[in-house]
Amino acid sequence: MQDIIGWDIGGAHLKAARAQDGVITAAAQIPCPLWLGLAELDRAFAEAFEAVGRAELNVVTMTGELSDAFATRTDGVAGVAAIAQRLLAPARVLLYAARAGLIEASEAPVFAADIGSVNWHASAALTGAHFRDALLIDMGSTTTDVIPVADHAPASLGFTDAERLAHGELVYTGLTRTFLMAGPKRVPFSGGWTALMNEWFADMADVNRILQRLPQGADTMDTPDGRDKSVAASCARLARMIGMDAPDADEAAWRRLASFFAEAQLREIMDAACLVLSRGVVGEDAPIVGAGVGRAIVAEIARRLRRSFIAFDTLIKATPEAREKAADCAPAAAVALIAARQFSA
Repeated sequence: MQDIIGWDIGGAHLKAARAQDGVITAAAQIPCPLWLGLAELDRAFAEAFEAVGRAELNVVTMTGELSDAFATRTDGVAGVAAIAQRLLAPARVLLYAARAGLIEASEAPVFAADIGSVNWHASAALTGAHFRDALLIDMGSTTTDVIPVADHAPASLGFTDAERLAHGELVYTGLTRTFLMAGPKRVPFSGGWTALMNEWFADMADVNRILQRLPQGADTMDTPDGRDKSVAASCARLARMIGMDAPDADEAAWRRLASFFAEAQLREIMDAACLVLSRGVVGEDAPIVGAGVGRAIVAEIARRLRRSFIAFDTLIKATPEAREKAADCAPAAAVALIAARQFSA
């Protein structure tokens, strides 16, 4: 039996997906806040091994090289690759290098520019195996990728984070970890406009919790104030964003405010999608493929753009218990399946 684990080593989460004979049989998203130190990887991998086990072949993609534990991205790629090799030993470790294919982990410094922050490329490449053209939107906890697929291949104008930011292909907003002061600068409340406190009092996890649209298991980080994850506590955090306390208004008022933040975020992603689609490389009848923990929001974007919506998990073979989590961890599942196809050829 061909057994491969795909790993997506991020700065906030470690994601893993196990493929057995081309079928995803297990997947997991583990909190891994690298801003607390690289030792978080040891803890997260230990937890991931309990969820997905081990395999003789491992394929790694990453964004964790952005951790400020590293002086440069090149150092980060080499550092994350070395840690992965150590934690996965004695198994074989390959790195997903996008345009350069799968390479040995020992070659990380040579191919650093092709390895760092290219997890989106793997998901887009897998999407291209199913559609001639499509728009892949992967909304995670922190960022959203908006990637055109044309002629069965990723067709992004950008490759680096800087390039993709410039072309609307990387939107720095996500389902849970986005600070509210990074969004709109003023919000409507009680019939007037009010400015925001420029503090991390609340985040999008609070907004989506108040609106009761936070998927189970999607919010893995501590709250901004360290308090609980109830709707009442989220309303209290949201109230502080406009200099108030939760008892100063009823819960319906806080829901309306949360709805405004949610709509503002959706419009930001919509703008990026419209910018990418304006290039004309994605056909008018091409679908939007949604991945990540925020794919329900992607479905709403598809509805507004009058395009069909395809959930990423419908593109892959997966066991029922692994299917939803595999869509949450799309790049990890993608690199595992890409490797499975390559080694079965």
